[in-house]
Amino acid sequence: MKRLSLFIICSLFFCSTIVEAQKQYNYSVVPNDPLKTRIYTLENGLTVMMSVYKDAPRIQTYVAIKAGSKNDPAETTGLAHYFEHIMFKGTSKFGTSNWEKEKPLIAAVSDLYEIFRKTTDEAKRDEIYHQIDSISYQASLIAIPNEYDKLMSAIGANGTNAFTSVDQTVYVEDIPSNQLENWSKIQSNRFIDPIFRLFHTELETIYEEKNMTLTKDSRKVYEHLLKGLFPHHPYGTQTTIGEAEHIKNPSMKNIQIFHDNYYVPNNAAICISGDFNPDEAIQVIDKYFGEWKPVTVPKFSFTKESKSTEITKIDVKGQDAENISIAWRFDGANSNDADMITLIDMILTNGTAGLIDLNLNKKQACINAGSSPQIMADYSFLMLTGKPKTGQTLEQVEQLLLGQVELVKKGEFPDWLIEAAINDLRLREIKEHEANESRAMAMVDAFTSGISWERKVTLLDRLSKITKQQIVDYAKQNLLNNYVVVYKRVGKDESVKKVKKPKITPIFINRELESNFLKSIKESTAKPIEPVFVDFETAIKKSILPNNNIPVLYIANEENNTFSLEYKFDMGANNDRYLSIESQYIKFLGTTSISPEVLTQEFYKIGCTWDMSVTRDEMTLKLSGLNQNFVKALDLFEGYIQDVKADTAALNKMIEGVLKKRADAKKNQQSLQSALFAYGFFGKNSPSTNVLSEKELKKIDANMLISKIKDVFSYPHKIYYYGPSSLADLTNVLKEHHQAPVAFKSIPVAKVYTEQSTDKNIVYHLDYPARQAVVVLLSKGGKYDKSIEPILTLFNEYFGGSMNSIVFQELREARSLAYTAMSFYQKPIDLKYSFFSLSYIATQNDKVIDAMKAIKELLNNMPLSDKSFLLAKDGIIQRLRTERITKGSIFDTYDANNKMGINYDIRKDIYEKMSTFTIADVKKFQEEKLKDKNSIILILGDKKDLNFKEISKFGKIKTITPEMVFGF
Repeated sequence: MKRLSLFIICSLFFCSTIVEAQKQYNYSVVPNDPLKTRIYTLENGLTVMMSVYKDAPRIQTYVAIKAGSKNDPAETTGLAHYFEHIMFKGTSKFGTSNWEKEKPLIAAVSDLYEIFRKTTDEAKRDEIYHQIDSISYQASLIAIPNEYDKLMSAIGANGTNAFTSVDQTVYVEDIPSNQLENWSKIQSNRFIDPIFRLFHTELETIYEEKNMTLTKDSRKVYEHLLKGLFPHHPYGTQTTIGEAEHIKNPSMKNIQIFHDNYYVPNNAAICISGDFNPDEAIQVIDKYFGEWKPVTVPKFSFTKESKSTEITKIDVKGQDAENISIAWRFDGANSNDADMITLIDMILTNGTAGLIDLNLNKKQACINAGSSPQIMADYSFLMLTGKPKTGQTLEQVEQLLLGQVELVKKGEFPDWLIEAAINDLRLREIKEHEANESRAMAMVDAFTSGISWERKVTLLDRLSKITKQQIVDYAKQNLLNNYVVVYKRVGKDESVKKVKKPKITPIFINRELESNFLKSIKESTAKPIEPVFVDFETAIKKSILPNNNIPVLYIANEENNTFSLEYKFDMGANNDRYLSIESQYIKFLGTTSISPEVLTQEFYKIGCTWDMSVTRDEMTLKLSGLNQNFVKALDLFEGYIQDVKADTAALNKMIEGVLKKRADAKKNQQSLQSALFAYGFFGKNSPSTNVLSEKELKKIDANMLISKIKDVFSYPHKIYYYGPSSLADLTNVLKEHHQAPVAFKSIPVAKVYTEQSTDKNIVYHLDYPARQAVVVLLSKGGKYDKSIEPILTLFNEYFGGSMNSIVFQELREARSLAYTAMSFYQKPIDLKYSFFSLSYIATQNDKVIDAMKAIKELLNNMPLSDKSFLLAKDGIIQRLRTERITKGSIFDTYDANNKMGINYDIRKDIYEKMSTFTIADVKKFQEEKLKDKNSIILILGDKKDLNFKEISKFGKIKTITPEMVFGF
């Protein structure tokens, strides 16, 4: 009896101990939250927000710090941003082979930077920088560059990234659902104990990012707009990336202070969405992040901007085409202002039936007019934008935009538009909730802007209570002649200063070294997740419309009540150059009984949209929206196609706009880069040049285009549907409502392009006045062979397709030659074309020669690393185990595979073959496909700053023009 009593006592004691050890976690939820978000606050003040969404066995993670560029010291702007970069350099546990030896070297570099930034004599600065470079090289012999990326690769993470803005710095990872513990272990160590290693090379990378912003006129316009709106607040007085002189004169000590002040748990949030058990997840997160020590965060205070009573006008010059931006300042995210400008924006521009949509874009009164609200923690603003037509001034576009604001102030918009706009926002929210990235980002935005989750969730409810009269009154009181306007004009920007290339000794890359921390992560075990590949036969149900044998492909939407219907035609601009013009023209037309504006409004009222798009080899007519209005939308759309009415005046305006956009494209770096790529692949007869000439455009007859539009369904097509209706119901609806003939016309023969030979080294130079040049190397391979997909995937991952790749490490990490650098073996888009080796780097003009030499060296003599190889291979296997292709994306994969003659999920071949590869296989691939190959080299850069004598050593230089790459 005593023994039994003792047993009972011991049992009770043991149970009591378990209960005491089982920590309880309280959380809050918001009623009617569609994401069912749990909000925890750990004992150290860390906010944890969780939403379960089991679309794939993965978790989207964001670690958000409530500190951005507004928290930068005025004397070292850009600090928050370059600390974001430093967060990828490791800790005292990883990223180093011997922290005790490395520590004094990093401290010495920090001390030298304090002297360097206070020194004005250039000769002495050069001497100090030489010391920094020398000590940094010694430290690099101990460091293990990119070990953070190796850790992420080891756990199968995707999308490793981070970003900084005015109010926030956010760190991004998409991880397998069985790796939450390893992720927590890595991230907690990273946030608690960051080490500022490899500092001077990373700063040069940041300066390359600064060069990118100086090239982009849109970035300059935005920064000047903020300066005008916030003359006293850091939103306007300092930029996120920082002033050039501050980037070149950094303070490691100030960065440490920034970390200690703001990178604390009570100023941070972990926001996750995906496949996990919240009760288990919070325990794991607390286990690792619970040791993060809280401190009092410096209170951010600012002098409130005085109420503006006049127009502030700012001129910005640059290479891009002219455009205008107008903005009014309002209070921040927690204010009534934020709600009001959100709704006013939808009345002005919703992409379909807003005042700007109908009165300016639909009527082609100017080019690309629009509006958008920017909601930030301390302030918000409502922005209007537009581009002038030929012969139109920026001031005239300004008056057109302001005219739409006047209509809001007068209440001259339909009463139903408010409800329709809110329904549109609700529909957009539904679509956003189909992706873990946007679900978790909603949490980030709420946290960093300082609003409660309840306020975030109830936004649409609040908007629905706003009356038309309230909108009118608010606009009258606030949208006055108190705005900032930025006129972006074409011209040379004299404010951009040239910075000489520093003498940097490439750091040593320890590819074979691994920290014990990395080893422990690699050796850890997690419950395995088995891969799931798409079986197209079961995933896609098929039917045939009986009257004309049109194939219907169907996937059920079991998540919500939205649909997407696509008519796909195996013909595009390669078959008929007029198709691209048709796809633009149709959007400005009505029918014999309905005007274009009324037709657009009818679609918007029922929560549906349509579009016509044309690519090289495909045309798609798409209808989407609320499924309860599917039949109504289908009848409206098909009736429109059959009864569309010609409008010669609209056509003439459109042609004028096309010609203006072509002229603008010749001034835009991204447009030139895209066309230059096509020229590199195909020469002067490329898809980019397969366009109607100005003479042909001006000769187009409106009735001819109308005839072609009405005739569209007379060509063979397939119908793709993703939605909640059953296949039987869908087929019956289409049989009754889809208007197509019994027999179809033959598709016009497609133009086939001849790929350029790369037997000889040739350099094509296209002049573009910017501080940063784009360099591309192309080498042609053989025709498509699906058997090399597995080794191609592994080679790309190892060599140049990830942050842990050889190319990224060498060009960015070791030599600081670029912000962006990549190299991969690219497969063709269809069986007519070939594989190409493609290497890309964007670098300062005076680094072009170094960059070209470095790329060539890597292509010909690829460094081998068993450790990097195994990480690349294991990372691919991990991702394939947890990657899922679902919903409408199945159609995209199905079509892409069919184009290559494959009728199954090719990822299965990659997965099954991956474990058999050795590093010798990767080396063999490189030697066969890349080594000692001649190249076509494309350079988009400023001829005044390029060393053509040195460039000519890489091949015969041929100067090309925008007219040659565009064909107009």
